[in-house]
Amino acid sequence: IPAIRERPPMPPTLILPRPDDFHVHLRNGMVRFLATPFTAEHFGYALVMPNTRPCPILTAEDAMNYRRDLMQYFPENKDFHPLMSIQITDKTTPDMITGTKAIVTAGKLYPEGVTTNSDNGVRDFKRLYPVFEAMQKEGLVLCLHGESPDHNISGLNREAAFLPQLREIAIKFPGLQIVLEHITTHDAIREVESLPNNVAATITAHHLWITIDDIIGYSQRSQGKLRPHNFCKPIAKHEFDRQALCHAATSGNPKFFFGSDSAPHPVDDKECSRVCAGCFTSPVALSILAEVFERMNALHLLEDFLSVHGKNFYGLPPRMNAKKITLIKESWVVNGSTSADWPNADYRRPILIIPFLAGETLTWRVT
Repeated sequence: IPAIRERPPMPPTLILPRPDDFHVHLRNGMVRFLATPFTAEHFGYALVMPNTRPCPILTAEDAMNYRRDLMQYFPENKDFHPLMSIQITDKTTPDMITGTKAIVTAGKLYPEGVTTNSDNGVRDFKRLYPVFEAMQKEGLVLCLHGESPDHNISGLNREAAFLPQLREIAIKFPGLQIVLEHITTHDAIREVESLPNNVAATITAHHLWITIDDIIGYSQRSQGKLRPHNFCKPIAKHEFDRQALCHAATSGNPKFFFGSDSAPHPVDDKECSRVCAGCFTSPVALSILAEVFERMNALHLLEDFLSVHGKNFYGLPPRMNAKKITLIKESWVVNGSTSADWPNADYRRPILIIPFLAGETLTWRVT
């Protein structure tokens, strides 16, 4: 009689309500076609950023058209709910805000020249105070890329230099919901904590994982090489700041919730002499977050960070019948690239995008 083998123990399992991503770039054309399925598969609500090219999303009509084009690829996915934003520029008027709530969830403000596709960004914030007043009345959220556009300020200090501007807006418009996006510093955490409850912040997976040394080749993990696929804006800061972000994300404080800032670029725009800022994190974000929260002994708080705090701040209802997301404790290697052909036969050039942490091993896997 053969010996009865013991069944191997099942790996630890984490079952979450469908998470939300309150800051994602889906781009246009082939990049959107390739990158969006990773967001649609894993996330319920997804706040789509408006700095698209060749045409940015500036009006409610632009937002409606973009969402319609986006959803033609996912007619059967009832769990994916893209939320639209419009870009706030010097040309935005209060009349462009009034009556948009049914279509638009947020207005996104980029200071001029601070990141990808921000050439039409803002320098004089006070000129937009009538627009902020209209957003406050309409119930739109103001999302801020929190870096100063002053070129005389070092890139590592631009987030800190922006914080007085954030405080001024928050105090002048107490009824305006404000999100300081993708924070990267200890100073930003403390500022958000000190401001009233109309101010919150998103935290990305990649800023919980890397520091500036992982980008410019000074960390052990980077092996002395520049890592263009780790380059993002705001750029990752120091280990002290990364640890502060980990503590904020796992604190249970409802002011902090997830926004991936997943920003895909074709490989030609990442592996070149003029590298575009942005990390394509959607394929790996949930695995990174599970690992970070486990290290911080805070897996029991991951659901709040991913599925509760953001919805509450934006005033969104829970998706009662949405499919849940399951992660298992199992090592896996991140695919080295993601590629596809455009479904239009007239456009035959394939596209290649490298995910964040390509070729590296993670310890939690989405089933």
